[in-house]
Amino acid sequence: MLKTYARLWADDLNTTLPLLERLTGTRPDLHFAFDETELAAIGDFLVIAGPAEERARHAHATATAIGSDLDQARVALDETGAEITTEEATSATGRFLYARHRGGAEAEYVERKPEVRRQVLGA
Repeated sequence: MLKTYARLWADDLNTTLPLLERLTGTRPDLHFAFDETELAAIGDFLVIAGPAEERARHAHATATAIGSDLDQARVALDETGAEITTEEATSATGRFLYARHRGGAEAEYVERKPEVRRQVLGA
């Protein structure tokens, strides 16, 4: 994995970001809309903001893991008995899927578009 984000849930992104900017000493690397939510990646946090019912649609995962190859991640997940809970889809930042590990933990796995990856990771 290239980076892992802890997920934070918020009613309003603009109210939440100032404290995180102060704590991390940075501005968001990404800020984008997805469905009826707004997301911002800042430091090691992915803030998901919007109406509670919309946030609940994504609350089953506790982290977002960014990798260089979603297909390889899928193979590893399949080989270790993980259950794919949301099949691969695309967003403004790249491809993603959700998987529940055999132990019960669930995460989102993402392969970012090359331009987004360069913007955030410089790689």
